[in-house]
Amino acid sequence: MAYDFIDSVGKEVDVVSDSENIKKLLKIPYSKSHVSMAVHRIGRTLLLDELDIQELFMRSSQTGDWTWLKEFYQRLIDQKWQRKKKSKEHWYQKAILSKFLYYSINGDDTAEPVPSTPPEPREAQNLSESTESENVAWPAPFETLPSVSEDGGASNQGLKNDFVRNILWTFEDIHMLVGSNMPIFGGGRYPAVSLRLRDNNKPINVLTGIDYWLDNLICNVPELVMCFHVNGIVQKYEMIKTEDIPNLENSNFSTKVIKDIAQNILSFLKSNCTKEGHTYWLFKASGSDIVKLYDLTTLCEETEDKYQNPFTMPVAVLLYKVACNMMMKKMQNSKHYGTIRTLLLNCLKLVDKGRHPQIIASANYMLSELFQLEPKKEEGIDPASNGNSDESYSEDEEDEMGDSDDNGAYSAPSNSSEDSKAVAVIKSVRELSVPEKYKSTHQIRPSCAFPVCSDTEERCRLVLGYVLEGLKSIDGSITKEGELPAADPNTPIPLKYQDDSANVVSECLEKQMQLFLHKMECVDKQCSSRSGIVPGSWQFKMKLQLIIKASKAYYVLSDASMSLQKYGRALRYVKLALQCYDAYSCLCTGQVPDVTVLLCQYLTLCGDIQLMLAQNSSNRAAYFEEYNYQTKDDQEILHSLHRESSCDGFSFVTDLFTDLECQLSVSCKCYEAANEILIITQLQEQNPEQKTQVLKRLGNIRNEIGVFFMNQAAALQSERAASKGVSIAEQDLWKKSFSSFEKGIANFEYIQDTTNMALLLCNMGRLMRICAQAHCGSGNDDRRGEFSPEEALYYNKAVDYYHRALKSLDKRDTHQAVWDSVYWELSTTYFTMATLLQDYAPLSRKAQEQIERQVTEAMMKSLKYCDVETVSARQPLCQYRAATIHHRLASMYHSCLRNQVGDEHLRKQHRVLADLHYSKAAKLFQVLNDAPCELLRVQLERVAFAEFQMSSQNSTAGKVKSLCGALEIMMNTQCAFLVLQKELECESDQGAQDRNEPSGDSSSNLRNDEVLKLVNIFESRLSFVLLQFVKLLSTKKKNNSTEEESSLKTYKQVYSSLLRASANKICTLSDRLSVLINLLDQLTPKSQANETVMQ
Repeated sequence: MAYDFIDSVGKEVDVVSDSENIKKLLKIPYSKSHVSMAVHRIGRTLLLDELDIQELFMRSSQTGDWTWLKEFYQRLIDQKWQRKKKSKEHWYQKAILSKFLYYSINGDDTAEPVPSTPPEPREAQNLSESTESENVAWPAPFETLPSVSEDGGASNQGLKNDFVRNILWTFEDIHMLVGSNMPIFGGGRYPAVSLRLRDNNKPINVLTGIDYWLDNLICNVPELVMCFHVNGIVQKYEMIKTEDIPNLENSNFSTKVIKDIAQNILSFLKSNCTKEGHTYWLFKASGSDIVKLYDLTTLCEETEDKYQNPFTMPVAVLLYKVACNMMMKKMQNSKHYGTIRTLLLNCLKLVDKGRHPQIIASANYMLSELFQLEPKKEEGIDPASNGNSDESYSEDEEDEMGDSDDNGAYSAPSNSSEDSKAVAVIKSVRELSVPEKYKSTHQIRPSCAFPVCSDTEERCRLVLGYVLEGLKSIDGSITKEGELPAADPNTPIPLKYQDDSANVVSECLEKQMQLFLHKMECVDKQCSSRSGIVPGSWQFKMKLQLIIKASKAYYVLSDASMSLQKYGRALRYVKLALQCYDAYSCLCTGQVPDVTVLLCQYLTLCGDIQLMLAQNSSNRAAYFEEYNYQTKDDQEILHSLHRESSCDGFSFVTDLFTDLECQLSVSCKCYEAANEILIITQLQEQNPEQKTQVLKRLGNIRNEIGVFFMNQAAALQSERAASKGVSIAEQDLWKKSFSSFEKGIANFEYIQDTTNMALLLCNMGRLMRICAQAHCGSGNDDRRGEFSPEEALYYNKAVDYYHRALKSLDKRDTHQAVWDSVYWELSTTYFTMATLLQDYAPLSRKAQEQIERQVTEAMMKSLKYCDVETVSARQPLCQYRAATIHHRLASMYHSCLRNQVGDEHLRKQHRVLADLHYSKAAKLFQVLNDAPCELLRVQLERVAFAEFQMSSQNSTAGKVKSLCGALEIMMNTQCAFLVLQKELECESDQGAQDRNEPSGDSSSNLRNDEVLKLVNIFESRLSFVLLQFVKLLSTKKKNNSTEEESSLKTYKQVYSSLLRASANKICTLSDRLSVLINLLDQLTPKSQANETVMQ
């Protein structure tokens, strides 16, 4: 009956039994007859079966079963046991009842038997119709196991569902699934009545009244018809309502007492029958008031063969079926996982591994399915489903609660030899009539059954342990001639790593890749297992499921190791995952879309790991150690896989390489293989997200490979002598880099990833610049030659790629950082071109004016893409670049002005442009706090420019004006000297602290030399300007105003002080800077001095 109504077992039903057993239990306090029942616990449900001791002991002499129980019974309970024969009166009453029922059914009366499916009762529900609508698709392991039914029965002890009706009966708060064979008649005004035959000479007693009342109550029959007879001759019929039965004469009983008895018995059994899978024996001897409960499983285990208990296999199958049923629910909640796990573990304890491998394998697979394997999610189980759920219980608490005593409510076993084996004892049946005498101390569902594995590795290791047990069971059930020798689990399978050259590895990768893709394209495949497993058999189906489960666990372990940066361990786990898939592909003849998607995920993760290994080569020794380590479970799983396949189908991507180029190539091949699989199997449309992720990774790795070859080309270029031309090796590296970048751009373009497209186009621009640098011409004496056409070609190509990058981004808001980076690179390219054109002008091919135009055009474009306004980390660099561009343009126009003769309009234009760019350069350098030398250089050139203008002037007023402009420029350099002096003071303080330590820094010395040169030039120009001022003002002394007289006096004093300071040869640089700052301060008018801000 429990098999037929699996949905009710273990959850909402408290008791499953025959109605006769229920009545026998509830009549215990009123009856002197013996009681013998087998009790089993499945979840919260108790299964009660009649245990006919006499029948069992008669059979034991023939079958050998139950011999240990017979010996126990004779030794402790009934030493002089003998079979008791039934009286003639018993057989007479049975025969007369049979005739009475026969004529009641087939007579001419209007009464007719009620069908076996009566209307739904008020407190009872007929369960004859199975809920087949609940069926859901589930893997093959959870199907009915036909092999189990062959040796399943424990004789015929009520385990076969022969009942006319199966009823869900609620008695008070006790929910029972009851089987009943009581005949129900009905017709006309009486739709349902029960029919009873009574001897008119014998009054109804309490036991009979309870019997009739419970039968009607269970079947929800409202009335009872009594047929009274004398020696088989009917005397009369009497109609009695069900609720009046407890008040019949000579048959008075309290319904409340019956309910108390039911509660007490249920509490007693639930508190003591605590271990799932154990067979308990509830026994009361005839004429005794003592009820005893024995654990037959424990007694049986003390014998030589623990499987002598014939109840073991049926109970194990029931545990298994209940777990299967709960697993197949559509809306299954994870809070039931603890229940399922405990059911399966108890099932595995009962089943003989050698005789029932299918149950062992299937149960272990279901146990592995309970654990959620999701990568990068540490919380796989909802805590609420484990901590306080009333739907889970723990096998760990069974032993603690097994013999609990509720304030003395249960009698502890006495010291007598009879009671020493009893689990619990009711000393007197009268105690059962006392309300709430017995309270269940064992929770129906103790909590914390399902282990909460916050650690991913722990969760996966549990799964792999169950998978291994399942594989062992399957492998043990497969026999084949010439079978592979048993592998030693203690001998590890070597995991080798490669150390080949890049070219050899690349060739092998191509060949193995082609072979693998050819296998994926094959439609007609045959099972190529080496173990002799039969396709379609339960071993075949189960092994496929277990292998895939193992591969998922290894994948999650690899992903978790990747997150922890344990890349050697991650590669080992993903190798095991791919080996599992290789064994699966040897067994499975068709393509399963879900499994193919898993393969793509494995290959993608493998590519990620190889890339990380390439980028973290400094810790290679630790990665080797992690890669070569193996647990015992991993070794045994591998041995099981090797029974089906060589498991080397993916060795071309899972070996640990030492060469950086090999690692990058392998990573790229992993992504390419994943992409090709999606294309070949036409899964890219069903899995667009996976396709996007694969192509994004493929574009990224091709960018990495392109950068790798580009850097190698740059290294070769730096090692090559300037006089030598471009080598073939460099050109090959350029081609490889260019090809990788192009493929990467195509990948990103396919998924419309404009940001990464821009980054790769930017890298292509950098590659073109490296090519341009390699083609720089060389002149005599290994000096840099003129700017060559090849350089111009490659620089222009770089500019084109940068413009394509900007076009890809469309606007700055798309990705500000990338946009700013491309802008900067484009500005740098134009600036480099302009600088080379200016410094190494190709005068042999072009005119000076043409070169100047090109320089100006390139400089202005560089300035256009140099963003000095936006506040960012690059803003100081942009300001410095812009200042440098203005300085160079000003210097170029200044030079043109010096060398140009003739066209006065053009000279005036150059003069205006030079003055404009000098002014802008000075302003930008003043904004920067760390460029005092550059500011000094610009200002000195501006002074020289003013002197040049003065030399071409004839009037005194014009010359004075030019000198005033030069002097004003010099006075504006005071801020630069203040910054230099502050830097010298800081260096001096630092030197005093590190006096005892030798200084190897020559950059400060070089800077001091540069400052010294600039100071010398500044002093000479300042003295020249002051001298010219003195001369000009002295010649027109008669016409000088008071202000001019005062200025003349100041100029003479400053000039004199400057000459004396210049003559002092022992004066330090810091002292000279102080003198200059003091002198400039004297020259600065007071109103202007107050506004001077020290930078």
